[in-house]
Order: sequence, then C-alpha cells, then structure tokens
Amino acid sequence: MSENTEDKGFKVKDRRKILQEGEEKEKTEKAAPEREEAPGRPQDSKEQTGRADSPPLPEINFSTFILSLSTSALMHLGEIPNPETNQIDKNLPLAKQTIDLIDMLKEKTEGNREQDEDNLITNLLYDLKLKYVAAIKKG
Repeated sequence: MSENTEDKGFKVKDRRKILQEGEEKEKTEKAAPEREEAPGRPQDSKEQTGRADSPPLPEINFSTFILSLSTSALMHLGEIPNPETNQIDKNLPLAKQTIDLIDMLKEKTEGNREQDEDNLITNLLYDLKLKYVAAIKKG
C-alpha cells in the first residue's frame, strides 16, 4: 500500500474551435498561468461585472440579497424607475410576489439571522407592505 495518494486534481481542456468572439483558437495553446484568488471571488472589477466601466459589485450576503429583492419590489410598485429603461414600470402582481418572497425568506431563516439582518428584513417588509397597500388603494 505504498501508492502515491497525492491529489493531482483534474485538467479542463477547451475543445471549441471558435471562441465566443468568433475568432479561431490557435492550434497550439499555452496553458494560462494560474492566479491566486479568494474562493468564489473574482480578482478585479472587470471580471466581477463583465464590463470595465462598471463599479465593483457589493459583497453577496443575506442583507444585500434582501436589499436587492426590496429594490425590485420598489421598482414594481412604481416607487423607483427601471434602471434599464429609466421609466416607471408599475406591476403590482410582481410587487406582491416579491414581497411574499421576502416574507417567506423571513420565515425560513427565523433563528438563523443576526440582529442587524433581523431588523433589516422586518423593517423592509413593514415599509414594502405599507407601500403595496397604498398602491392598491390608488389603483
């Protein structure tokens, strides 16, 4: 039992003949040098956003996820403009669905949230539900 048990990992080889940009790959490819980076984290903002002119995205955690969902709900309530069109797009069924989704996440994560996360989700839900009721009354 003196086998070499060193983990060698695996190697991924791209066998596509044409790259996404439409240019052909060279027949003799050199392996890209490996970079050290934090697990699950891109190294620079261009990799992270896909565009050089975009600001870096915030760290993904429960609070930023809930804030993202609440921003979506506010957009559907007509409180803020759609960032792509810069127009007010009111869609109350989608707003209700997003608010219900946040409410479900609150129930499912009960007992697992930190105090600041608990305050955030409770206050956001309260505000979103009030805005939804006001939007329903307006018509």
